[in-house]
Order: sequence, then structure tokens, then C-alpha cells
Amino acid sequence: MSICNVPESALVRLTNLRFLTRAGPEIGVASTKAFTTQLAALMLLTVTLAKLRNRFSGQFEQEVITSLRHLPIAIQSALAVEPQVKAWAANFSQKRHALFLGRGVHYPIALEGALKLKEISYIHAEAYPAGELKHGPLALVDKEMPVIAIAPNDALLEKLKSNLQEVRARGGELYVFADSDSHIQESEGIHIIRLAEHAGMLSPLLHTIPLQLLAYHVALQKGTDVDKPRNLAKAVTVE
Repeated sequence: MSICNVPESALVRLTNLRFLTRAGPEIGVASTKAFTTQLAALMLLTVTLAKLRNRFSGQFEQEVITSLRHLPIAIQSALAVEPQVKAWAANFSQKRHALFLGRGVHYPIALEGALKLKEISYIHAEAYPAGELKHGPLALVDKEMPVIAIAPNDALLEKLKSNLQEVRARGGELYVFADSDSHIQESEGIHIIRLAEHAGMLSPLLHTIPLQLLAYHVALQKGTDVDKPRNLAKAVTVE
């Protein structure tokens, strides 16, 4: 089974089952809306399989459907933080490295943020599970290494706060994307952009958007081509 945005792609032709996301043409090499629509597609697929296997109640199913229907409004609120993200980009444009942190289901979103930043701004960026911070990346943290953290108000928030304190104790500068009810306070060396209240299972999708915007505005600051990054191609033909 393939989950894809391009009906005529080689992947779709090779698979028996196809789940087309229909996000429309993606002009840029660094995919953005194709990524977010695949997250939504995976959510729909998961809910459908769970329903077929009688793994949740009708009430839970209705809650998921309500959340998905609310998604366009939630995305508008995520897009509304763009002016704040643009202000952060001015600080990033002169940096050479960046570290992204996330816990649980938000670790892959940290990976997406690091990928986009390196692809279009050419700043070296890596992502780590925040719980593994002491297993290597903490050695790199100093005042010249910005650390971007995804801080939703979920069950792992308190553990993430401990990781953020470790970064600050070593002089690292924190840039935190937090939910409005995360209770993380801005102070010297801790910059915060607040999204809406915690969106539950859809939180990863909403936190993706400001990370993509950060990469975009940093690239604009540096004058790089956001649609055609050097050395990259839209279609990969080599193994």
C-alpha cells in the first residue's frame, strides 16, 4: 500500500493499494503540504482500521471525526504565528548549526523541522528524542547552538521541561513551540511561541506548520532558493 500525492508516481504504479492524499501539485523540492496531508491520511487510516477491529467506542470515533473536521480552523491558528516565527528567523540566519528536540509522537515532527531547515537554508540541523539529550547532543550545546523544542501540553511535558533546563544550564538558547496551556514561561534565553490549546492526536500536524515556516523564513533571510535547494532534485532516480 502506498500513501502518495502523485497518482502517476512510480510508487503508486508498483503497489496494489493506493491512498491518494490529493494535496495538489507540490512545486518545491522540499515537500510541505504533502507531508501534512500524509499525517492526516495516516490518522484516517488508523481510525478506519481501529473501527474495523472494534478497538474503540462510537464516542471516541466521534471525537476523532470532530477533531478532523476542526482541523482547517486549527491550522489557521497555527499559521497565525507566522509573524513571530519570522522574527525568530532573523536570529537563525547567522547560525551554522541547530538542534531540534521532541518527545514521543513529536520526535518525528522534530525530524521534519530539522530536515526542512537543512534542505532550504543550508544550516546543519539535527533532531533528537529529547529523552536522549544526554546521550551525545548535549555535548554540542552552547550559546551558538540554538535548540528548538516542541512542547505540547501532553503526558510528556514535565519530562521535556527537565530537558529544557539541562539546555539552559549549559548556556544554550531555547526556542520553544508550546501549547497555550503548557505553562512554560519566557525568560532570558528562552523564547516561546504559543499555539492553541493541546490538539490531542492532531498535535503533531499542527506543530509541523510553524517548523516549516521557520525554515522558510530563515531561507529567505539567507537568500537561498526555497523551491530548488542546491544538490537536490524532485525525482530521485538513483538507488
